[in-house]
Amino acid sequence: RALADPAEGRLTDSLAVVSRSAVAILIGTVGIATILWDAFETILLPRRVSGPFRIARLTVRSMWKLWAWLARGQRTSVARENLLGLFAMLAMVTLLMVWAAGLILGFALLHWAAGSRMMLSSGHAGFFTDLYMSGTTFFTLGLGDVAPASRAARVITVIECGMGFGFLALVVSYLPVLYQAFSRREARIVMLDEWAGSPPSASVLLARSGEAGEPAALTSLFKDWEIASAELLESHLSYPVLAYFRSQHDNQSWLAAITTMLDASALTISGLEWLPTLQARLMFAMGRHALVDLSQVFRVRPVKDGPDRLPPPDLERLRAILAESGLHLRADDAALKQLTELRGMYEPYALALSRHLLMPLPTWLPPEKAKFNWQTTAWARTGREELH
Repeated sequence: RALADPAEGRLTDSLAVVSRSAVAILIGTVGIATILWDAFETILLPRRVSGPFRIARLTVRSMWKLWAWLARGQRTSVARENLLGLFAMLAMVTLLMVWAAGLILGFALLHWAAGSRMMLSSGHAGFFTDLYMSGTTFFTLGLGDVAPASRAARVITVIECGMGFGFLALVVSYLPVLYQAFSRREARIVMLDEWAGSPPSASVLLARSGEAGEPAALTSLFKDWEIASAELLESHLSYPVLAYFRSQHDNQSWLAAITTMLDASALTISGLEWLPTLQARLMFAMGRHALVDLSQVFRVRPVKDGPDRLPPPDLERLRAILAESGLHLRADDAALKQLTELRGMYEPYALALSRHLLMPLPTWLPPEKAKFNWQTTAWARTGREELH
């Protein structure tokens, strides 16, 4: 019995080592597979992705909660927008770092489970050596101070090296796609400045078309923004992080732009006389579709009890502004009821996104002393503008 005890102890130790190795292999393999699938869904899969757990969504949402809390504490709107403008790119860099760290840790666990079979110039192999080996392999450093010493370790190293090359290639290809989609979106928003002011408002947009004597020009604008809404829906569903990218000017945003166009189309459909409504209806449908789907992506519920963006006194002022421009807004009960119903179809979603993204919604009436962005310049504000 005394002679059997050492053998039984060695067997127990061997089983414990095998058990630890199996757990390490399971955790490492599942971790690597989870990160690769998350990166595939985020970067390569061109469609909306849903699921109970996603590393990308968890990382970005967690960072946004902290960032939004910091932004709300800023004393001025300029400081708040400057801080919020950093978030989107910082979130992308952080997400890439999380993916890389997870892959490195996963392959280090596989090396450790294989027995830490490493050739060292000095010292003893262990988990931290495996972690160092995994990091240098993933980033293809090839320093040579640590090398795999077994067949399993060599196979793991080769696989990780190839995965590191692929990961860097995905990063290089991913960022230009984001910037191209951002550039297309911003071009539409900047062009809206000449129509609807800065910040944009439906009253300015409609009044300018009436003053020009070409109210039918709204048809082409609605057509343009029908296409813009479809592009925004497609790009922001595929890459939700685009919604966090702020516009070039603090008084503009993609949410304010699409809400302004929905306001203008709702007025056109419900009460503007002598204007064709087909294109306005198409734009309204596409714009509302974008807001509804994006609110689902960010998991924000429509706000049913939000503040009234167009109280009766403002509606009367709106009628007066349009009348001065040669446009007549119907004032009967049927028109008012239709306008209210149309507003109820998109405003709750716009307000929910506004609160989540910290992007203010546009007003129906132009702000006092508001100027178009193309009319302002830093030189004029400082009194040093000169004409040559």
